[in-house]
Amino acid sequence: MVIDPIYGEALVYASLLTLLSLGLTLTFLTTKVPNFAHGTFATVGMYVTLTLNRLYGVSPYVCAAPAALMGGVVALAQYIFVLRPLTKRGASIITLMVATIAFEFILLALLNIYADYLIEVFRVKSRYFRLSGEEVVVAGVKGLLITAPALVVGLAVALHLLLTKTRFGIAMRAAIENPSLAGALGVNVDLVYQVSWLLAGALAGLAGGLMPLRFLGNPDRGSMMLISIFAASVAGGFYNIYGGFVGGYVIGLAEILGTNALSKAFGAWVMSYRLVIPLVAMTITLLALPTGLTGLVSKLRRPSGSAMLKRWLRWR
Repeated sequence: MVIDPIYGEALVYASLLTLLSLGLTLTFLTTKVPNFAHGTFATVGMYVTLTLNRLYGVSPYVCAAPAALMGGVVALAQYIFVLRPLTKRGASIITLMVATIAFEFILLALLNIYADYLIEVFRVKSRYFRLSGEEVVVAGVKGLLITAPALVVGLAVALHLLLTKTRFGIAMRAAIENPSLAGALGVNVDLVYQVSWLLAGALAGLAGGLMPLRFLGNPDRGSMMLISIFAASVAGGFYNIYGGFVGGYVIGLAEILGTNALSKAFGAWVMSYRLVIPLVAMTITLLALPTGLTGLVSKLRRPSGSAMLKRWLRWR
């Protein structure tokens, strides 16, 4: 039986989108502001992979590690040099949100400059590029179809263990639930936020580092995915760290498979309106289930902020 390749593409896209939405949810939980520059962290990872592969012949799978590192550094820089100073000055959420948009424009400009640099100096195709020729095949299956879902599963387990079994994870949850009380009881809230932003950027950079194997790369690639990333975080639940896992797959699969089904039914012109699906999903979620899909589960039994602080104090 031959399986339609669209299902493989949907699974890969949903897995990478899950990594991105998880990072966005993590940054929102710390600073309580939507980060409009988050998608561009993935683009940074894409260009790290392109540079290392085309100039030094490094496999994109190996490039994923430095791509994650660079994405994390950029995200941490945004928090330390942009959001943290503004927060200390009492900036409103609107001001912080505008600041993330400004940071997005700066990153986008720098990426365009770097893309032109690669073209002019190294004659590397750095716009609308794809590294599908670097893909590996394992037992007749493309490597990314195995790697992307495996990364999500591995990260889900690692994140759960971090948040429930380690002293720092308990402190992170306490700081997210009630930062003022956590700080008064000895939790280094700023350090927790720094690590959270580093992890969020690393997840985005990791996803971006693998994207050129299957999807077109361009300086605005991350910006174009921002609607889908936000839709995944909203659908999963912006106030639950596990929401990114749920929303990423729900939106990712719906976006690819839904567009494919509609194009077969109504014609190829439907493909141009692919982003309507995440927009509709996000709208329905906000109207019917503001806390997202994970909000239903968390209502059953969710430790309070004070409970997290008591658990952290027992670790001291």
